[in-house]
Amino acid sequence: MAVKVQIPTPLRQYTDGQDVVEVSGTNVGEVLQALGEKYPGITERLLENGRVRRFVNIYVNDEDIRYLNDLDTPVKDGDEVAIIPAVAGGQA
Repeated sequence: MAVKVQIPTPLRQYTDGQDVVEVSGTNVGEVLQALGEKYPGITERLLENGRVRRFVNIYVNDEDIRYLNDLDTPVKDGDEVAIIPAVAGGQA
């Protein structure tokens, strides 16, 4: 089943500049694994010790996976997975 993955600008160097790629999987973990197999180097930027890095947010159809089933969140054909780097700010 094909899932569209939106790639943020800082990670597009791993996807040959593509902003959206398609991979297969039945849950977010499988999608990220397939992404890493297709585009080596990207998974290390997203996962640490088998978990999503602290400053990376992943959404399935606009729903944060941290409030769903995390990497076990199911996906189906046509779903969209968005990788969003967290933005931190402070006072100037």
